[in-house]
Amino acid sequence: MSTATKAFAAYNATDDMAPFSFERREVGPRDVKIEISYCGVCHSDLHQIRNEWGGTVYPIVPGHEIVGRVTEVGSEVRKLKAGDLAGVGCLVDSCQSCDNCKKGLEQFCRNGSTGTYNGKDKHLGGVTYGGYSQSIVVDEHFTLKISEKLPLEAVAPLLCAGITTYSPLRHWNVGKGTRVAVVGLGGLGHMGIKFAAAFGAEVTMLSTSPEKEKDAKHLGAHHFALTKDPAQMQALTGKFDFILDTVSAPHDYNQYLQMLDTDGVMCCVGAPPTPSQIMAFSLIGGRKTLAGSLIGGLPETQEMLDYCAEHNIVSDIELIPMRDINKAYERMLKGDVRYRFVIDMASL
Repeated sequence: MSTATKAFAAYNATDDMAPFSFERREVGPRDVKIEISYCGVCHSDLHQIRNEWGGTVYPIVPGHEIVGRVTEVGSEVRKLKAGDLAGVGCLVDSCQSCDNCKKGLEQFCRNGSTGTYNGKDKHLGGVTYGGYSQSIVVDEHFTLKISEKLPLEAVAPLLCAGITTYSPLRHWNVGKGTRVAVVGLGGLGHMGIKFAAAFGAEVTMLSTSPEKEKDAKHLGAHHFALTKDPAQMQALTGKFDFILDTVSAPHDYNQYLQMLDTDGVMCCVGAPPTPSQIMAFSLIGGRKTLAGSLIGGLPETQEMLDYCAEHNIVSDIELIPMRDINKAYERMLKGDVRYRFVIDMASL
Protein backbone atom coordinates (compact mmCIF):
# COMPACT_ATOMS: atom_id res chain seq x y z
CA MET A 1 0.00 0.00 0.00
CA SER A 2 1.09 3.62 -0.45
CA THR A 3 2.89 5.38 2.36
CA ALA A 4 2.20 8.81 3.84
CA THR A 5 5.40 10.85 3.51
CA LYS A 6 6.36 14.10 5.22
CA ALA A 7 7.98 16.77 3.07
CA PHE A 8 8.55 20.48 2.47
CA ALA A 9 6.83 22.07 -0.50
CA ALA A 10 6.27 25.34 -2.30
CA TYR A 11 2.54 26.03 -2.59
CA ASN A 12 2.95 28.90 -5.04
CA ALA A 13 5.67 30.98 -6.70
CA THR A 14 5.96 33.66 -4.02
CA ASP A 15 5.40 32.27 -0.51
CA ASP A 16 8.00 30.51 1.63
CA MET A 17 8.19 26.73 1.51
CA ALA A 18 6.23 24.95 4.22
CA PRO A 19 5.42 21.44 5.53
CA PHE A 20 3.52 19.12 3.21
CA SER A 21 2.39 15.49 3.19
CA PHE A 22 1.75 13.15 0.26
CA GLU A 23 1.61 9.46 -0.66
CA ARG A 24 4.58 7.49 -1.99
CA ARG A 25 3.71 4.40 -4.03
CA GLU A 26 4.13 0.92 -2.60
CA VAL A 27 7.34 -0.92 -3.49
CA GLY A 28 6.85 -2.91 -6.70
CA PRO A 29 8.94 -5.85 -7.96
CA ARG A 30 11.60 -3.59 -9.54
CA ASP A 31 11.46 -0.79 -6.98
CA VAL A 32 13.86 0.40 -4.30
CA LYS A 33 12.75 2.41 -1.27
CA ILE A 34 15.32 4.80 0.19
CA GLU A 35 15.10 6.57 3.53
CA ILE A 36 16.55 9.97 2.65
CA SER A 37 19.45 11.12 4.83
CA TYR A 38 20.55 14.20 2.90
CA CYS A 39 19.33 16.22 -0.08
CA GLY A 40 21.32 18.86 -1.91
CA VAL A 41 19.86 22.25 -2.82
CA CYS A 42 20.24 23.02 -6.52
CA HIS A 43 19.68 26.36 -8.26
CA SER A 44 17.16 24.47 -10.40
CA ASP A 45 15.04 24.02 -7.28
CA LEU A 46 14.67 27.77 -6.98
CA HIS A 47 13.99 28.24 -10.70
CA GLN A 48 11.22 25.68 -10.52
CA ILE A 49 9.50 26.77 -7.31
CA ARG A 50 9.38 30.30 -8.74
CA ASN A 51 8.11 28.95 -12.07
CA GLU A 52 10.90 30.76 -13.92
CA TRP A 53 11.07 28.01 -16.54
CA GLY A 54 7.29 27.66 -16.76
CA GLY A 55 5.24 24.50 -16.22
CA THR A 56 5.54 24.24 -12.44
CA VAL A 57 2.68 22.32 -10.83
CA TYR A 58 1.97 23.30 -7.21
CA PRO A 59 2.49 22.14 -4.59
CA ILE A 60 6.02 21.22 -5.65
CA VAL A 61 8.48 19.19 -3.55
CA PRO A 62 11.97 19.90 -4.97
CA GLY A 63 15.18 17.96 -4.52
CA HIS A 64 17.18 15.79 -6.96
CA GLU A 65 20.45 15.30 -5.11
CA ILE A 66 19.28 12.48 -2.88
CA VAL A 67 21.29 10.04 -0.74
CA GLY A 68 20.27 7.65 1.99
CA ARG A 69 19.87 4.01 3.05
CA VAL A 70 17.81 1.39 1.29
CA THR A 71 15.00 0.14 3.54
CA GLU A 72 13.12 -2.14 1.15
CA VAL A 73 13.57 -3.68 -2.29
CA GLY A 74 11.24 -5.47 -4.69
CA SER A 75 11.46 -9.15 -5.54
CA GLU A 76 13.24 -8.57 -8.87
CA VAL A 77 15.85 -6.10 -7.59
CA ARG A 78 19.44 -7.35 -7.84
CA LYS A 79 21.62 -4.23 -7.67
CA LEU A 80 20.80 -3.13 -4.13
CA LYS A 81 19.63 -4.62 -0.85
CA ALA A 82 18.26 -3.27 2.43
CA GLY A 83 20.97 -1.43 4.35
CA ASP A 84 22.95 -0.31 1.29
CA LEU A 85 23.74 3.33 0.65
CA ALA A 86 22.02 4.57 -2.48
CA GLY A 87 21.32 7.76 -4.37
CA VAL A 88 18.80 9.26 -6.78
CA GLY A 89 19.64 12.07 -9.17
CA CYS A 90 17.59 14.13 -11.57
CA LEU A 91 15.69 11.27 -13.23
CA VAL A 92 13.32 8.61 -11.92
CA ASP A 93 11.99 7.18 -15.17
CA SER A 94 12.33 6.98 -18.96
CA CYS A 95 11.00 4.68 -21.68
CA GLN A 96 14.15 2.49 -21.48
CA SER A 97 13.47 1.31 -25.03
CA CYS A 98 14.50 4.15 -27.39
CA ASP A 99 17.98 4.38 -28.91
CA ASN A 100 19.16 6.98 -26.42
CA CYS A 101 17.96 5.00 -23.40
CA LYS A 102 19.62 1.87 -24.76
CA LYS A 103 22.88 3.83 -25.05
CA GLY A 104 22.64 4.93 -21.41
CA LEU A 105 21.56 8.46 -22.32
CA GLU A 106 18.29 8.41 -20.40
CA GLN A 107 18.42 12.18 -19.98
CA PHE A 108 17.77 12.42 -23.73
CA CYS A 109 14.98 9.83 -23.84
CA ARG A 110 13.12 10.19 -27.16
CA ASN A 111 9.81 9.67 -25.39
CA GLY A 112 10.56 12.01 -22.52
CA SER A 113 12.36 11.19 -19.29
CA THR A 114 10.66 11.77 -15.93
CA GLY A 115 12.20 14.32 -13.57
CA THR A 116 12.60 13.44 -9.92
CA TYR A 117 10.20 16.25 -9.13
CA ASN A 118 7.54 18.12 -11.10
CA GLY A 119 7.54 15.35 -13.69
CA LYS A 120 4.60 13.23 -14.82
CA ASP A 121 4.20 10.38 -12.35
CA LYS A 122 3.58 7.25 -14.44
CA HIS A 123 2.60 5.20 -11.41
CA LEU A 124 0.22 7.32 -9.34
CA GLY A 125 -0.70 10.04 -11.80
CA GLY A 126 -0.14 13.72 -11.04
CA VAL A 127 3.45 14.85 -10.59
CA THR A 128 6.56 13.39 -9.02
CA TYR A 129 7.77 14.67 -5.66
CA GLY A 130 11.48 15.05 -4.89
CA GLY A 131 13.99 14.73 -2.13
CA TYR A 132 12.85 17.37 0.35
CA SER A 133 11.01 14.43 1.92
CA GLN A 134 11.41 11.45 4.22
CA SER A 135 11.73 8.73 1.60
CA ILE A 136 11.52 7.94 -2.09
CA VAL A 137 10.51 4.87 -4.13
CA VAL A 138 12.33 4.48 -7.45
CA ASP A 139 12.77 1.85 -10.16
CA GLU A 140 16.08 0.03 -9.57
CA HIS A 141 17.44 1.27 -12.92
CA PHE A 142 17.32 4.86 -11.68
CA THR A 143 19.06 4.23 -8.36
CA LEU A 144 22.79 4.55 -7.86
CA LYS A 145 25.18 2.72 -5.57
CA ILE A 146 26.99 4.97 -3.10
CA SER A 147 30.38 4.10 -1.59
CA GLU A 148 30.81 3.91 2.18
CA LYS A 149 34.22 5.61 1.77
CA LEU A 150 33.02 9.20 1.50
CA PRO A 151 31.04 11.53 3.84
CA LEU A 152 27.46 10.94 2.73
CA GLU A 153 26.28 14.53 3.10
CA ALA A 154 29.05 15.74 0.76
CA VAL A 155 28.19 13.07 -1.82
CA ALA A 156 24.62 14.34 -2.28
CA PRO A 157 25.46 17.23 -4.68
CA LEU A 158 27.37 14.84 -6.93
CA LEU A 159 23.98 13.56 -8.12
CA CYS A 160 23.40 16.82 -10.01
CA ALA A 161 26.28 19.32 -9.68
CA GLY A 162 28.79 16.49 -9.98
CA ILE A 163 27.43 14.70 -13.04
CA THR A 164 26.46 17.98 -14.74
CA THR A 165 30.13 18.98 -14.86
CA TYR A 166 31.72 15.52 -15.14
CA SER A 167 29.72 14.54 -18.24
CA PRO A 168 30.77 17.35 -20.63
CA LEU A 169 34.38 17.21 -19.48
CA ARG A 170 34.45 13.50 -20.33
CA HIS A 171 32.45 13.91 -23.55
CA TRP A 172 34.91 16.48 -24.95
CA ASN A 173 37.93 14.47 -23.74
CA VAL A 174 39.28 17.05 -21.33
CA GLY A 175 42.55 15.83 -19.89
CA LYS A 176 46.30 16.39 -19.79
CA GLY A 177 47.27 19.20 -22.15
CA THR A 178 43.77 20.71 -22.32
CA ARG A 179 43.48 24.39 -21.44
CA VAL A 180 40.18 24.75 -19.59
CA ALA A 181 38.30 27.75 -18.24
CA VAL A 182 35.44 27.42 -15.78
CA VAL A 183 33.00 30.33 -15.70
CA GLY A 184 31.36 30.94 -12.34
CA LEU A 185 32.42 29.58 -8.96
CA GLY A 186 29.27 28.17 -7.40
CA GLY A 187 27.77 24.74 -6.90
CA LEU A 188 28.54 23.66 -10.47
CA GLY A 189 31.72 25.66 -10.93
CA HIS A 190 33.52 24.29 -7.89
CA MET A 191 32.89 20.73 -9.12
CA GLY A 192 34.02 21.70 -12.61
CA ILE A 193 37.35 22.87 -11.21
CA LYS A 194 37.79 19.70 -9.15
CA PHE A 195 37.09 17.36 -12.05
CA ALA A 196 39.06 19.27 -14.69
CA ALA A 197 42.08 19.44 -12.39
CA ALA A 198 41.73 15.74 -11.49
CA PHE A 199 41.69 14.88 -15.21
CA GLY A 200 45.01 16.68 -15.65
CA ALA A 201 43.87 19.85 -17.44
CA GLU A 202 45.32 23.34 -16.96
CA VAL A 203 42.44 25.14 -15.26
CA THR A 204 41.59 28.85 -15.16
CA MET A 205 38.76 30.19 -13.03
CA LEU A 206 36.77 33.08 -14.56
CA SER A 207 34.76 34.99 -11.95
CA THR A 208 33.21 38.38 -11.24
CA SER A 209 34.31 38.11 -7.58
CA PRO A 210 37.99 38.80 -6.76
CA GLU A 211 37.56 37.32 -3.28
CA LYS A 212 37.01 33.88 -4.86
CA GLU A 213 40.57 33.62 -6.19
CA LYS A 214 41.89 31.94 -3.04
CA ASP A 215 39.07 29.39 -3.03
CA ALA A 216 39.47 28.67 -6.74
CA LYS A 217 43.14 27.84 -6.34
CA HIS A 218 42.43 25.79 -3.23
CA LEU A 219 39.93 23.76 -5.28
CA GLY A 220 42.56 23.06 -7.93
CA ALA A 221 42.54 25.99 -10.38
CA HIS A 222 45.96 26.98 -11.65
CA HIS A 223 44.98 30.50 -12.70
CA PHE A 224 42.30 33.09 -11.92
CA ALA A 225 40.94 35.96 -14.00
CA LEU A 226 38.48 38.67 -13.06
CA THR A 227 35.81 39.00 -15.74
CA LYS A 228 35.02 42.59 -14.75
CA ASP A 229 38.54 43.64 -15.82
CA PRO A 230 38.61 44.30 -19.62
CA ALA A 231 42.41 44.07 -19.71
CA GLN A 232 42.40 40.60 -18.14
CA MET A 233 39.69 39.45 -20.52
CA GLN A 234 41.53 40.81 -23.56
CA ALA A 235 44.68 39.00 -22.49
CA LEU A 236 42.79 35.69 -22.61
CA THR A 237 41.74 35.96 -26.26
CA GLY A 238 42.24 32.58 -27.94
CA LYS A 239 43.70 30.98 -24.81
CA PHE A 240 41.36 28.05 -24.15
CA ASP A 241 40.50 24.74 -25.77
CA PHE A 242 37.38 24.25 -23.65
CA ILE A 243 35.20 26.54 -21.56
CA LEU A 244 32.68 25.20 -19.07
CA ASP A 245 30.05 27.88 -18.45
CA THR A 246 28.19 27.16 -15.20
CA VAL A 247 26.42 30.50 -14.74
CA SER A 248 22.62 30.48 -14.37
CA ALA A 249 22.22 34.28 -14.40
CA PRO A 250 21.91 36.27 -17.65
CA HIS A 251 25.34 37.04 -19.15
CA ASP A 252 27.04 37.63 -22.50
CA TYR A 253 28.23 34.37 -24.10
CA ASN A 254 30.08 36.31 -26.81
CA GLN A 255 32.52 37.66 -24.21
CA TYR A 256 33.70 34.12 -23.49
CA LEU A 257 33.58 32.73 -27.03
CA GLN A 258 36.38 35.10 -28.01
CA MET A 259 38.59 33.34 -25.45
CA LEU A 260 38.44 30.04 -27.37
CA ASP A 261 41.30 28.92 -29.57
CA THR A 262 40.68 27.53 -33.06
CA ASP A 263 38.20 24.61 -32.89
CA GLY A 264 37.55 25.36 -29.24
CA VAL A 265 34.33 24.37 -27.50
CA MET A 266 32.27 26.30 -24.99
CA CYS A 267 29.72 24.18 -23.16
CA CYS A 268 26.83 25.70 -21.22
CA VAL A 269 25.57 23.79 -18.18
CA GLY A 270 24.04 26.77 -16.40
CA ALA A 271 20.50 27.68 -17.48
CA PRO A 272 19.73 31.43 -17.44
CA PRO A 273 15.98 32.15 -17.35
CA THR A 274 16.15 34.69 -20.21
CA PRO A 275 17.25 34.30 -23.88
CA SER A 276 20.79 35.17 -24.97
CA GLN A 277 21.96 36.71 -28.24
CA ILE A 278 24.85 34.96 -29.98
CA MET A 279 26.75 36.83 -32.66
CA ALA A 280 27.57 34.57 -35.62
CA PHE A 281 31.04 36.12 -35.88
CA SER A 282 31.77 34.87 -32.36
CA LEU A 283 31.66 31.35 -33.82
CA ILE A 284 32.76 31.79 -37.43
CA GLY A 285 36.18 33.18 -36.59
CA GLY A 286 38.07 30.11 -35.40
CA ARG A 287 35.45 27.42 -36.21
CA LYS A 288 34.26 27.51 -32.63
CA THR A 289 31.46 25.47 -31.09
CA LEU A 290 28.84 26.59 -28.58
CA ALA A 291 27.31 23.51 -27.00
CA GLY A 292 25.17 22.42 -24.09
CA SER A 293 25.03 19.41 -21.82
CA LEU A 294 22.31 18.03 -19.55
CA ILE A 295 23.35 15.99 -16.49
CA GLY A 296 24.36 12.45 -17.60
CA GLY A 297 22.83 9.05 -18.12
CA LEU A 298 22.64 6.44 -15.39
CA PRO A 299 25.79 4.49 -16.42
CA GLU A 300 27.88 7.66 -16.57
CA THR A 301 26.51 8.89 -13.25
CA GLN A 302 27.54 5.61 -11.62
CA GLU A 303 30.95 5.94 -13.30
CA MET A 304 31.28 9.43 -11.83
CA LEU A 305 30.37 8.25 -8.32
CA ASP A 306 32.90 5.42 -8.55
CA TYR A 307 35.57 7.84 -9.79
CA CYS A 308 34.87 10.16 -6.86
CA ALA A 309 35.13 7.30 -4.37
CA GLU A 310 38.44 6.24 -5.89
CA HIS A 311 39.90 9.76 -5.96
CA ASN A 312 38.30 11.13 -2.76
CA ILE A 313 36.29 13.83 -4.54
CA VAL A 314 33.18 15.32 -2.90
CA SER A 315 31.38 18.65 -2.88
CA ASP A 316 32.19 21.48 -0.49
CA ILE A 317 28.96 21.90 1.45
CA GLU A 318 27.13 23.73 4.18
CA LEU A 319 24.73 21.45 6.07
CA ILE A 320 21.42 23.08 7.02
CA PRO A 321 18.22 22.02 8.80
CA MET A 322 15.01 21.87 6.77
CA ARG A 323 13.60 24.93 8.55
CA ASP A 324 16.37 27.11 7.05
CA ILE A 325 15.61 26.33 3.40
CA ASN A 326 14.00 29.69 2.66
CA LYS A 327 16.99 31.54 4.12
CA ALA A 328 19.27 29.26 2.10
CA TYR A 329 17.53 30.32 -1.13
CA GLU A 330 18.04 33.98 -0.23
CA ARG A 331 21.71 33.36 0.45
CA MET A 332 22.11 31.32 -2.73
CA LEU A 333 20.85 34.24 -4.80
CA LYS A 334 23.54 36.40 -3.21
CA GLY A 335 26.24 33.81 -3.87
CA ASP A 336 26.61 33.34 -0.12
CA VAL A 337 27.33 29.61 -0.03
CA ARG A 338 30.57 27.64 -0.23
CA TYR A 339 29.54 25.86 -2.41
CA ARG A 340 26.39 23.80 -2.00
CA PHE A 341 23.68 23.73 0.64
CA VAL A 342 22.69 20.24 1.75
CA ILE A 343 19.62 19.57 3.91
CA ASP A 344 19.94 17.22 6.86
CA MET A 345 16.68 15.36 6.36
CA ALA A 346 16.70 14.11 9.96
CA SER A 347 15.60 17.69 10.75
CA LEU A 348 12.38 17.28 8.77
